[in-house]
Parts: sequence; C-alpha cells; structure tokens
Amino acid sequence: MESVERFIWEYFVRPMYTREGYNPYNTLVYALVLGFAIIYTYKWIIRPLRIRVDEKLFYAVTPMVIFGSTVRALVDGGILKPHPLILTPGIFFTAFILIVPAIFADSKLKTYPKITIGWGSLLALYVNYLLIINAKSWRPYELTVFYTIVFLLPILGYYRFKPFEKIYLFPVFAHIFDIGSTIVAIHYYGYREVHWLENILVQKFGAFVYYPWIVFILVVVYYGLRYLVPDEEERKFWYLAVYVLGLGPAIRDPAQMILQIVS
Repeated sequence: MESVERFIWEYFVRPMYTREGYNPYNTLVYALVLGFAIIYTYKWIIRPLRIRVDEKLFYAVTPMVIFGSTVRALVDGGILKPHPLILTPGIFFTAFILIVPAIFADSKLKTYPKITIGWGSLLALYVNYLLIINAKSWRPYELTVFYTIVFLLPILGYYRFKPFEKIYLFPVFAHIFDIGSTIVAIHYYGYREVHWLENILVQKFGAFVYYPWIVFILVVVYYGLRYLVPDEEERKFWYLAVYVLGLGPAIRDPAQMILQIVS
C-alpha cells in the first residue's frame, strides 16, 4: 500500500506542485480520463439538454476556459496559493463543475447561451483584473500575438480550398495561439517544456519544431475523428475538446510570463 501511495505522489501529485510536467504515467491516465469525460459529457449532458454543438457552444465555453487558464497562471505567478483544484489537471474539473450548472440553467430557462457566457465572463473578468494589476511586462503577449499571426496566415490561406470543416478552425486557431506562446516562452525566456514527448523534440530540434509537430497532430486528429466518430454532432464535440485543450495553455502561458518577467 505504501508503494502505491509513493507511486501516486511521485507521478501524479508532486508534478502538480513542482511543475515537473507530464510523464508517461500521468499522460496515459489523464488521456483516458479526458476521453471518457468527453464521451459521457456529450451523452449525459449535451445531448439530453438538446444543445447543438456549433459555433455558439464554442463561444459559450470560451470565457470559462479563460477563467481557468488565468487562475492557473496566477498560481504560477505567486498571486494565488497552490491547491489541487486550481492546479493542472484539477483546474479542468473546477471549470467543468462551475460551467455545468450554468448550461443547465440556460437550457431550462431557454436562455442559452446567455447565462453560460455571462457567468464565465464574470469569473474571467475578475481573475484578469488580478492579472492586470500584477503584470510586470506585456512583451510576452506582444511576441505571442506576432507569432500567432505569422503561423496562422498560411493556414488561413490554405483554408481557402476548404480542406476541413469550418468549425475545426476553432481548435486550429487555439493550438496555433498555443504554439506562439510556447515558442515565446522557450525560445525567448528559457522556459522548459513540461510535456515529456514534446520536451524531447524541443531538446533535439529547438522550440520552432512545435509548428510542424502540432500542425501534424491537428491533421491526424481531424481525419482520425472523421473516421472514428461518424456522428456529426458528437464529432464536433470532440473538436470542442481539442479547442479547449489548445486554448487553455495558450491563455495560461503568456499570462504566466507577464507575471514573472520584468521588462
């Protein structure tokens, strides 16, 4: 029993506090948990409430993603005290618990997505107020926006040929934003990649390897979901999950940097 507790502490609990990052064990477990969470959230919440998975749902969840990601950055910046519920991956569960009642209320009161957007925006505004008053430098944001635009333009040009569903532009944008923020963090400010596989790639090829690597993953995920999830609504919900997974670190990383870096 003691060895089990030591294993859990070593590979799951401690990395949350020390930011040692991901390892093969917690990566596998978190991936499985995420997969089941997506499947059953769609089957038990989205479909029974008859919420369409379209652009409106993407907009509805965005403020809560901004809230959760900014909270995580405030912890890293020393503004908020660490707690499992506001550390990764706990912050995902916290944000989920906060948004579900709003979605239920929207559905029952026929106000969707007003309550969900309003509730998430209120929380996001508060934590971003804390971010702004504690910011030390806005340079990381400027660089992140620059690289996001540079990397996004070729993809938008390619999209003129309609190679994928329009709604997939949401996760594409989120992950390109994430690429920009990650490259800025690693290349300019010496941050370390916390994902074990990507860390290997960065060590070998440098931070800019992220662009072809993530684009490759986005292509594989898109066509994989097209093949594995024939139901259009359910497939779009998986796109939403990919969007959240990209937007979260894309918001968190530059927010973290402006709290820690002095101009």
